[in-house]
Amino acid sequence: MESTVTELKFALDTFYFLISGVLVMWMAAGFAMLESGLVRSKNTTEILTKNIVLFAIACIMFLLVGYNIMYVDNASAGWLPSFGTLIGTQAEGADHSLESDFFFQVVFVATAMSVVSGAVAERMKLFAFLAFAVVFTAVIYPLEGYWTWGGGFLSEAGFSDFAGSGIVHMAGAAAALAGVLLLGARRGKFGKNGSVNPIPGSNMPLATLGTLILWMGWFGFNGGSQLLISDAENATAVGLVFVNTNAAAAAGLVGALIVSKLKWGKADLTMILNGALAGLVAITADPASPSPLFASLIGLVAGVIVVYSITSFDALKIDDPVGALSVHGVCGIFGLLVVPLSNDGASFGAQLYGAAVIFGFVFVASWIVWSIIKVTMGIRVTAEEEETGMDLIDCGVEAYPEFSK
Repeated sequence: MESTVTELKFALDTFYFLISGVLVMWMAAGFAMLESGLVRSKNTTEILTKNIVLFAIACIMFLLVGYNIMYVDNASAGWLPSFGTLIGTQAEGADHSLESDFFFQVVFVATAMSVVSGAVAERMKLFAFLAFAVVFTAVIYPLEGYWTWGGGFLSEAGFSDFAGSGIVHMAGAAAALAGVLLLGARRGKFGKNGSVNPIPGSNMPLATLGTLILWMGWFGFNGGSQLLISDAENATAVGLVFVNTNAAAAAGLVGALIVSKLKWGKADLTMILNGALAGLVAITADPASPSPLFASLIGLVAGVIVVYSITSFDALKIDDPVGALSVHGVCGIFGLLVVPLSNDGASFGAQLYGAAVIFGFVFVASWIVWSIIKVTMGIRVTAEEEETGMDLIDCGVEAYPEFSK
């Protein structure tokens, strides 16, 4: 009887892991729709190409080396992993199958890389981006993942990040920031007199659909990170994670709506969408500890922060077409730093330390990789190519050909 119960729990937890991974995989569609809606029509096919190809690259590289770097045969509390290939072997007495763990983890890698895609949109060479994706998903992300979820030195220091506000989202933003600084702004984004010229996206219905898909996928992102569901305690915790995730997103949306109305007298849809995503990113650091009311407050503040962050990056002449640096970077850091307010096991010092190490490492490593790509194959298209649009230059296929006649 005991053996049957153990096997049933194993099967249920494995199935939950797999279904959660499927939900997170669906977030790839969300990023593709969101980003394609927020770029100009002449760059739509290229942004879609980037999103689906980066997902494939992440799956291949994490299978070949990334998972091994992050989780297999590493020293506890260490910093240098034991480099190897593939995903190792099933541990005796595990709660779920090794393959389900890999599948759940690999879609997180793709999520981190998707953050980079939107920030460098409309002026980066496609194959330069894909070359960076290979290195990021194979080495950079897995290494900082080992330091945290893999039982490395940041985990030993008490750093806490339930589902990846820092490990996934802030890391993606750090890589994106390095690329954006080396790449420069889109032509016409900033005037010589210091003005900021808005470059509207081409398809708000798609951007809204993408946000809703991401919102849905986030239940797998955060809910699956509980890891288990086969007993009353874990099942109850999963329920709270779902409620808090949803509450933070809703409150973040409302926060951005209020600020945009007060600031510009308009309900700016792009800010509203980013407000929902800001709430989701912020609560991801710990959706299991706060009450739903406190989770709502975290989301609300994140929704306010993201609006001012986006305008601040513009003021600094840092061009981010989709607001990824603000949503995933600034609000990722915010999410990490508020964890101790509801989780007694976390400390502000450990959270700040972990955030600084992850951001610093990923930014410097990414800067080096981007720089190598820049001097070898180049990272930016020519002014003429940018004017024509990336669809024709990189892909040869327009997303909306009937409108270009």
